[in-house]
Parts: sequence; structure tokens; C-alpha cells
Amino acid sequence: MSNAQRSFHVAVVGATGAVGETMLSILAERDFPVGTLSVLASERSAGGEIEFNGQKVTVQDLATFDPTGVEIALFSAGGSVSKEYAPKFAAAGAVVIDNSSAFRYDDDVPLVVSEVNPEQVANRPRGIIANPNCSTMQMLVALETLHRKYGIERINVSTYQSVSGGGRDRSAALPGADRLQPDPAHR
Repeated sequence: MSNAQRSFHVAVVGATGAVGETMLSILAERDFPVGTLSVLASERSAGGEIEFNGQKVTVQDLATFDPTGVEIALFSAGGSVSKEYAPKFAAAGAVVIDNSSAFRYDDDVPLVVSEVNPEQVANRPRGIIANPNCSTMQMLVALETLHRKYGIERINVSTYQSVSGGGRDRSAALPGADRLQPDPAHR
């Protein structure tokens, strides 16, 4: 291969949801080497278009999509979707990174926070990697250094969970949601 950077066939499952859109945004922002992008969602969303790196990409129906050739599959479409489709993508050769709770307690699926235990990415006998809940992830990144230095034995935590984690419909149902504005620091 020449000096050209290797690129990947990436599939984003749940691409039309809030988290899926954020995944796409981060892939673009970090200039991840996406060679082919498959954006997947339900039949209801199929046929729509999403913009990625200045290009229009057609949303495909997950139920009829053939995962052959996909190298990395990012799942954020809920646990039932992950349970049904993540093993199919993994069987076709993709490394699946699942954002739902579907595999978090499975012994043969590593639970990975890249800043804390990146070595576990290689230990994926089923081809699937899970990540913890968002509050847990943030906390572990912050506490990891303290744990290594002092040996944390126990943590008691109370969290407030974001409504956006429940999807667009739940966010839109909040009184005053139509008046919300993004923080100018994050534009």
C-alpha cells in the first residue's frame, strides 16, 4: 500500500437518532478514515438523506441491509435492535461497538472505556464491544487516575439522567423543549 491512509467501511446503526447523528458528527470532526459509510435505520427512516463530510448519504433499511464488507459497525438504536442485528454484523466480519445495554453484562463481550481499559478492545470473542452508560463512562475516566494512585474500593453515586437518552420523541415531549438553545460554547 502507498502512503495513502487506510480507510474503513463504517456502518452507523441508528444513524437518524440523536446519538447516531452525534456519532457521525464525531467521525467527521475527528477526520476518521471512513472510506464507505452505510447509515442505517428503521424502514420508516429509509430513503431519507444525511449529510456527512459535505456529501449526501442515503439512509438504508437495517432489516434488509447486507453487512458483508462492513469493518466497523457503531450501534445506537436500542437494546432490542442490538440483540437482533449486532451478532449478524459481527458474523459478517465487522467489529461491533454497541452503545445500548444489550451486551453490558455478557461475560464474552468486553465492556470498554477507551481511556481506562483500551487493551480490552482486542478481547472480543463474539466480535462485539460494549460501552457502559454515559454517566458511568464519564465518571470512570475521571476516577481512573485516582484509582491507580490510591485504590478506590467503593463508589456510591446518584445521577440525573438526560431525557435525550430516551430519543427525540421523549426530548420533544418536554414542556419548553421548542425553546431550548445549544450552549454557544458547543457550536
